[in-house]
Amino acid sequence: MINTDTPKKASKAAAAPKFDMPNVEMPEMVREFAEKSVQQAKDVYARIKSAAEESTDLLEDTYTSATKGATEFNVKALEVLRVNVNASFDFTRELMSSKTLAEAVELSATHMRKQFESLSVQAKTLAALAQKVATETAEPIKAGLSKTMNVQ
Repeated sequence: MINTDTPKKASKAAAAPKFDMPNVEMPEMVREFAEKSVQQAKDVYARIKSAAEESTDLLEDTYTSATKGATEFNVKALEVLRVNVNASFDFTRELMSSKTLAEAVELSATHMRKQFESLSVQAKTLAALAQKVATETAEPIKAGLSKTMNVQ
């Protein structure tokens, strides 16, 4: 018969050696260095946090300005559209009521001249408004950048 019993392992193996840390005091220079490093890390964190908050405020101001400007521009563009559509309906009504071809041609020429003048004024107004919106939107960014450059 073959012995299939495996030898039993020692139930209590030799305990691993235990090392006690000796009571060693940290030199004063090392302690000061560690405290200084911790304080520097706190200062850097405070500056980064402050910069992040300023950047968030800057983005909020820029977004608010851009939204306000876009709304103002869109309202003006809709007003221009309404004026032009009404002018086209008025022209169509007058054209339909003309009695002769000469009268229709004269109405058409007059309408085209008025529309050209009107569109020129409207384009200048919208361009000025777009420039104003762009300037007002860029102002918070410009102020933030100049503040950042002055700090550094």
